[in-house]
Amino acid sequence: MIELNNVSVAFGDHSVLRSCSFTLADGERVALMGPSGCGKTTLLRLVLGLQKPDSGSVSVSGRIACVFQEPRLLPWCSALENVNAALSDGAETMDLARSYLAAVDLADAESLLPGELSGGMQQRLAIARALAYGGDIFLMDEPLKGCDSELRDRLLDLLARECAGKSLLLITHDEYEARRLADRVYRFQNGTFEIM
Repeated sequence: MIELNNVSVAFGDHSVLRSCSFTLADGERVALMGPSGCGKTTLLRLVLGLQKPDSGSVSVSGRIACVFQEPRLLPWCSALENVNAALSDGAETMDLARSYLAAVDLADAESLLPGELSGGMQQRLAIARALAYGGDIFLMDEPLKGCDSELRDRLLDLLARECAGKSLLLITHDEYEARRLADRVYRFQNGTFEIM
């Protein structure tokens, strides 16, 4: 569960969140939409504990798997090793790691380092790693940016299956993705939420 109670955040004179209250219940899937710079990623950073609110409180219970806007991969590890690191980094998990790579169409890239992958491939690798890590809550910030429509639909099906019964907080600019994955969709603007 994620609960924000009366949370405010400002950067200098710019107020990003204004007395926001928000709850993501266990097993619920919510999408946040809004223009760039409106505070969506700031909210994700608050949930992860990477940033503290200026006022209000943030409460999170459960294990979190996250896909950031940028992949945040281990550059010295191969694609397979990046996914396996989310499991237990043991030889017995390599087959499972390979299955996650295959699920995001990276079966042929297992020996490549992140620097040898395109930006879209790196993003898919980050998705595979998050799915391998699992957890009770999935936080995803623009996870499908740069994917063509056919690949995006396959990945949306994968995410819907893997996140079934889990909590999902999806940040996206794409209403189609939001409607495919979320039970509720909020527009986030002027520091507050409005249900769409």
